[in-house]
Amino acid sequence: MKNNNDPQHELARAVALTLIGRGWRIALAESCTGGLVCATLTDLAGSSNWLERGYITYSNAAKSECLDVPAETIESFGAVSEPVAKAMAEGALCNANVNAAISITGIAGPTGGSVEKLVGTVCFGWAIKENVGRDVVNTITLTKHFNGDRQVVREQARDFALSHFLELLKPKNA
Repeated sequence: MKNNNDPQHELARAVALTLIGRGWRIALAESCTGGLVCATLTDLAGSSNWLERGYITYSNAAKSECLDVPAETIESFGAVSEPVAKAMAEGALCNANVNAAISITGIAGPTGGSVEKLVGTVCFGWAIKENVGRDVVNTITLTKHFNGDRQVVREQARDFALSHFLELLKPKNA
């Protein structure tokens, strides 16, 4: 049984309260985390009130088919890149018709890294639309490097994705 007093569950509760307070719903687009963020969020009872859906788009084809990530973007920048993370977040936002979406694509290891993109490289996207149905979308992307084994990299990516989402939604004067 999971301990719902773990730091990641506290983070999930903070995300839930923020979304509920705004009357928003969220979608996730996960690659290297394989649904870990969604699993953490759905550990909370009542998550169906603010979590719309999650996409696990591990392959390049899935990113294109499920999230409308252009194949050209993947070919030009690689699946682990900020342009792909941006397209994933925006695809999830539009396809799920929600106010917010988070995307994660990276190299959790222990293999798959290169000189340009080391194991532990993870790209994130956060797409936010104040009003569903309107065209104005604010998308932020970041790349981080995490150390540790595969599970540790995935857990750090989950925690960073959620904590940075909360930072992005803090009032500017707070």
